[in-house]
Amino acid sequence: MRRVKDTAIAAVTAVALCSGGLLLLGGARTEAPPQPSAAQSGAADRAGQADRGAAAPALPPSPPDRVRIPAIGVDAPLTGLGLTGAGSLDVPPAEQKNLAGWYEAGTTPGETGTAIVAGHVDNAEGPAVFYRLGALEKGATIEVDRRDGGVAVFTVDAVEVYAADAFPDEKVYGAADRPELRVITCGGPYSRSTGYQGNVVVFAHLTGSR
Repeated sequence: MRRVKDTAIAAVTAVALCSGGLLLLGGARTEAPPQPSAAQSGAADRAGQADRGAAAPALPPSPPDRVRIPAIGVDAPLTGLGLTGAGSLDVPPAEQKNLAGWYEAGTTPGETGTAIVAGHVDNAEGPAVFYRLGALEKGATIEVDRRDGGVAVFTVDAVEVYAADAFPDEKVYGAADRPELRVITCGGPYSRSTGYQGNVVVFAHLTGSR
């Protein structure tokens, strides 16, 4: 597993989120979750930089309570995630299929920096919270309810899929000088012995609040 690179960013790995391949192995369904198309990728090389789309002013720190992605039907509570003994990001309980998590020792969604949200693609009963994350398109909206009563609104810059052995840690988890969000789940080819072989990563930046 990848270890935390500093106190702000933890690395979510295919081992942590994706081993076991619960959906396909459990036999609840047989089709694979959607994967990003080429049209939705490519822009990630510029995601996280100030010249990639207009950005809203940063918000003060506030823990998030809920994430909504209307385009793919996500409306889920968020739980705080810590670190495993190996130094990688823990994951939400797999049996709670409509639960996502955020790295609570890092950046809160809406403040300056890179905030991390992660969740399972499936469990033994079928699709989980981020099953359709790979179908998300550039320009889609992600809303995060914050504990201070506000809502941070992000716009998707790119949706990428990476093999586990070629995961670009710095691109995904590197520090940002504006409010950024990464949403991560399992993706790529599937193996019964090891589960999914990569990760789907959504790159987004803050474009509003209310």
